[in-house]
Amino acid sequence: MASRTHVLASLLLAALAAGCAAKQKPQPKPNLVVVAQPLQRQVQDWDDYVGQFEAVNDVSVRPRVSGYIQSLGFKDGQNVKAGQLLFQIDPRPYQALLSQAQGQLAHAKAALADAKVELNRAQALLAAKAGSQQDYDTRAATEHADEADLATADANVKTAQLNVSFTRVTAPISGRISDARATVGNLVTQDSTILTTIVSLDPIRFNFEGPESLFLKYKRQAAGGRSEAGGAPVEIRLQDEPTYRWPGHLEFIDNALDTSSGTIRARAIVRNPSNFLTPGMFGHMRLLGSQPYTGMLIPDQAVVQDQSRQLIYVVAHGVVGQRVVTLGPLIDGLRVVRSGLQPTDWVVIDGITRAHPGGKVTVRNGRIQPQADDSGTEPDTAPPPSSATFTSAR
Repeated sequence: MASRTHVLASLLLAALAAGCAAKQKPQPKPNLVVVAQPLQRQVQDWDDYVGQFEAVNDVSVRPRVSGYIQSLGFKDGQNVKAGQLLFQIDPRPYQALLSQAQGQLAHAKAALADAKVELNRAQALLAAKAGSQQDYDTRAATEHADEADLATADANVKTAQLNVSFTRVTAPISGRISDARATVGNLVTQDSTILTTIVSLDPIRFNFEGPESLFLKYKRQAAGGRSEAGGAPVEIRLQDEPTYRWPGHLEFIDNALDTSSGTIRARAIVRNPSNFLTPGMFGHMRLLGSQPYTGMLIPDQAVVQDQSRQLIYVVAHGVVGQRVVTLGPLIDGLRVVRSGLQPTDWVVIDGITRAHPGGKVTVRNGRIQPQADDSGTEPDTAPPPSSATFTSAR
């Protein structure tokens, strides 16, 4: 009996000890997250496009007379000025034709002078009734014919002079010249042989295609009294450039959309004083898409993708909530939030995986700052449909 009592007492003590241990077990602490209020900055939206540079002037140089090339006046690939000698065609055959035409002109002048003398004599004889009317009419017709011959001879001289001048093939525009496609000793044919090509480089055009929304946007902006589409600023970067360093402005939007693609052709004009930009180059262009406005920005990693919705987590009184937001472009690692967020909201910017809607958390205040890309590189992909930049007022 004493043994049974001892066992029961031991069991009772063990149960009491277990109960005390359960009461003394510490409760888990709420998860720690970092929160911050949205950063507010003045931003501008840009519409992004991919396009190609094209020369404003692109000329195929052809000879205006046939002949053999005597000399060249340029080096392949150099910059040339309008009027600079490029090719010298042998001028001797054309100089001979000019001398012949000048001789015919002198002969026509002498014939006309003689015809005038004969006409004056016939007129005097007719007045004295010593000559016939027929003789006078014949002398007058001869004078008219000699005047026509003189005009023809004069035109032949001018044509021969032009042909002599055409033996000097000069640059019609200033720009960068290609290589010579005919060298000394080659026979070239009038208006047929392509001697070389010249493209103008400053300024240079940037051609691109935009959706119908581009056409509508700038038409409505113009109708609303804002700046004309033809002056909308653009900025361009090349494939290997991290920044948009080539400024310009929108120059032209076509008058009709392509019915097969639903796009419209447009082009910008860009200054190119160093002649670095070359026709055929591809580039990324951004076209000013809005006036400056105050945007709310949060880190892009603070956005949670939930199927077709974009969510962010906010904390109020230590409890996590979620907001469905509409997002804008990305600027220096920060995402513009167009709707669904208030400036006074505390957004979870770190510890997203530890935050659950309705759960309690411990918060630590953080700070949202732009994170400019200093790597000097850009991904080898087309730019997003739209982007934005901070304005000078920060």
